[in-house]
Amino acid sequence: MNAINPDKNFWSARYNENETGWDFGTITTPLKNYIDQIKDQSISILIPGAGNSHEAEYLFKNGFKNCTVLDIAEEPLQNIQNRIPDFPLEQLICGDFFEHKGNYDLILEQTFFCALYPSLRKLYAEKMSELLKQGGKLVGVLFNDKMNDNEPPFGGSADEYRNYFSPYFNFNVFEACYNSIEKRSGRELFIVLEKK
Repeated sequence: MNAINPDKNFWSARYNENETGWDFGTITTPLKNYIDQIKDQSISILIPGAGNSHEAEYLFKNGFKNCTVLDIAEEPLQNIQNRIPDFPLEQLICGDFFEHKGNYDLILEQTFFCALYPSLRKLYAEKMSELLKQGGKLVGVLFNDKMNDNEPPFGGSADEYRNYFSPYFNFNVFEACYNSIEKRSGRELFIVLEKK
């Protein structure tokens, strides 16, 4: 296996060359439906590996003002700034997820996990736990599909993922996603993991 570990230059090139097949131009149904049932709009939210983050745009336009967007590439953060001029610049952070500091009520996962080299998954689960407040939640979708082994998106299975998350999280929801967008139907797990 000749796998690469994508870095800032890799992702910047993808944006500059418009190779962003993961971006559907809007928030996807699973996360929209989850956000729509949140009553407390003051909660602190992190979206790591956010890309163009249509999730952040949806949150911001629906009254959630305490949302931090994190990406290793500058291009998607600039795209967000262009789309949502009122979005606070200090909440658009260009940096490495594994070096990020913070304490959040909710972290949203949308195509970040599958973008990371699989050897980083154990560290991902540990870092997610570190960034969440006690009882905080990691919510989103994971591919339940083999996919690629040499470049993103990297896939996997529910059983594999359980091993990464079980030391740090209680599994409130961990099941086949019933409301995936059509292109991902039958290939996703929806997760609501609560920090132990």
